[in-house]
Amino acid sequence: MTSYAVVVPTLLRDTLADCLAALAAAHGPRPDEIVLVDDRSDPDPPPDALAHALTVLGDLRERTTTVSTGGRGPAAARNAGLRAVTTPWVAFLDDDVQVGPHWCAQLVRDLEEATSDTAGVQGVITVPLPGERRPTDWERGTAGLTRARWITADMAYRTEALRQVGGFDERFPRAFREDADLALRLLDAGWRIRKGRRTTLHPVRSASRWASVGQQRGNADDALMRRLHGPDWWDKAVAPRGRIRRHAAITAAGAAACALAAAGHRRAATACALGWAAGTAEFARARIVPGPRTRDEVTTVLATSVVIPPAATWHRLAGAWRHRNAPAWQEVAR
Repeated sequence: MTSYAVVVPTLLRDTLADCLAALAAAHGPRPDEIVLVDDRSDPDPPPDALAHALTVLGDLRERTTTVSTGGRGPAAARNAGLRAVTTPWVAFLDDDVQVGPHWCAQLVRDLEEATSDTAGVQGVITVPLPGERRPTDWERGTAGLTRARWITADMAYRTEALRQVGGFDERFPRAFREDADLALRLLDAGWRIRKGRRTTLHPVRSASRWASVGQQRGNADDALMRRLHGPDWWDKAVAPRGRIRRHAAITAAGAAACALAAAGHRRAATACALGWAAGTAEFARARIVPGPRTRDEVTTVLATSVVIPPAATWHRLAGAWRHRNAPAWQEVAR
């Protein structure tokens, strides 16, 4: 029977206990090892939250080890977990998912059906959305995970394959693009990745009104992906291109309007301001129309639609500058 380990990087969010409880309750062959990677940046974090989360594991507690990485990000946390396991397969779970009731049995079946050149088998992610109303912009964003390739919310990899390509690239500091980067390197190395049949639930977690603005930091990771995998990395990763070009155009129009107004060129400034307003309005409308259109949702989308374009543009430019000397993956592989 195929043996496997489970690695869960965590910031000790409230969702961790539910994640571990679902794993403990899943039917099928149990994981040989569980590695819980505490990635909190606090040098002396309180142990209570971790101790409480571990209690839900029941008899799996004896197979569980914990390591700390000090807030270096999910890529570094998963690498720490990878170094701690001894099994031929390692399954990565995010701390905000809940595996299905037969996940262990389905995972083993997925791994046993993998050919010798298969490096990874992805789980099927489901996101529960409200049935009584349209989903919000934040909920629709989470639901996009059901279509994402190679996400480590539930991803099992052959340990040998990960070590061959050097694991996750720790220059990706967020839970964004580090999974696609790893998959592209494995594919370039001649491995295959396929989708399995096990199912995992990814509930929509609560978030602040400005969470979508914070997500724009991921544009810096897109700049690193371009350096590592070339300008066509979007196609290789089967990833949506997003709106970065439109965001840059909106930001440029707004900046030009301010500069021209300061210089006394009122007519040109007005034209640029109208361009900024039209672009911002189109962006806000695209986010508002599919949603519930409640007062709170419309207010949130309008406010963030003003801030997102310049935030996205700034992070993209900052990422391009920060990673300007990063060698392409093919050059590193040679």
